[in-house]
Amino acid sequence: MIQALFIFILAGLCEIGGGYLVWLWLREDRPPIYGVAGGIILVLYGVVATFQPAGFGRVYAAYGGIFIALSVLWAWWVDGFKPDRYDLLGAAVALIGAGIIFFAPRS
Repeated sequence: MIQALFIFILAGLCEIGGGYLVWLWLREDRPPIYGVAGGIILVLYGVVATFQPAGFGRVYAAYGGIFIALSVLWAWWVDGFKPDRYDLLGAAVALIGAGIIFFAPRS
């Protein structure tokens, strides 16, 4: 379980961080190296996600909930966005859903 969570978090940081660098390049007029670095990191996101033991559909469905929570945290820590209780509640619901999808016992 710890390994799966680590892989989800690493994949999320790659996707959000890579996307953020591309955003900075295109929307905030940063040098093209930001876009190149962002693209490379986004490719790493695709690679990191393959380390999960479950199949593609379940991994990506569960990852969606983790991505939501990580996006709220990223916006808070990096952009200075202050999440309100509904942002936090939505992220918590998404995480609960991700946990059910990925970690529920199956027969």
